[in-house]
Amino acid sequence: QVQLVESGGGLVQAGGSLRLSCAASGRTFSTYAMGWFRQAPGKEREFVGAVSWRGATFYADSVKGRFIISRDNGKNTVYLQMSSLKPEDTALYYCAADQTSFRVVPPRVTSDFGSWGQGTQVTVSS
Repeated sequence: QVQLVESGGGLVQAGGSLRLSCAASGRTFSTYAMGWFRQAPGKEREFVGAVSWRGATFYADSVKGRFIISRDNGKNTVYLQMSSLKPEDTALYYCAADQTSFRVVPPRVTSDFGSWGQGTQVTVSS
């Protein structure tokens, strides 16, 4: 089991930037993918993006070109750099750890992830 702690959320104006961090412990960090999801009030949790254990990144179309995911295996931390934020990006953001090590096919659905952080709120004002 992996323990995850997110930080970095807050209130930002449209067009601004924020960086979220997620610190992991409990498994060898470099062996599994990490993902970011978000959930707005009244909506289902949606995939934002992920970084594979090898460092390959992939994103939802809605954030492609604006968000960047990176990982620092030395710090057991994954980051979500968000730029050109829009009001529709407002949500509770969660990081998640892939429950499978060395996964070949990149994880994208919630069932691929076995551990979740507590969430951090991002609010974008217009």
